Amino acid sequence: MISYRRGNDIPIAVLRDLYHASTLGARRPIDDDARFAAMFANANLVITAWDGDLLVGIARAMSDFAHYTYLADLAVRVSHQKSGLGRALIARVRAAHGEHTNLVLLSAPAAMEYYPKVGFTNVPTAFVIKAGEPLR
Repeated sequence: MISYRRGNDIPIAVLRDLYHASTLGARRPIDDDARFAAMFANANLVITAWDGDLLVGIARAMSDFAHYTYLADLAVRVSHQKSGLGRALIARVRAAHGEHTNLVLLSAPAAMEYYPKVGFTNVPTAFVIKAGEPLR
């Protein structure tokens, strides 16, 4: 049975294992302990899914709890994908910040087909300056 928890006090090795097992690790700095740990220490909304003692899913977000919540990471172990865990994590993020706020994210190319299925609308008006790129 899956249980859900709120909080960001999770050992870095447990987080790293989930990110490897979900394929999100290829797009996150999981081998830079300080940076990876800071991602969680500074997130103000982290919801996890556990299958017994095994971390099987996570939603990491930053929210003002009034107007916008940025869903920075949604990761589910490949072994647990297509079971409704992603949808359940998103629902818990929305419940934590209220239905009246906007939930936004940047999708990995491989997940572009998933998010519309759970209610996200593609709004191609975002701009990004990637880490290490200069402001011109």
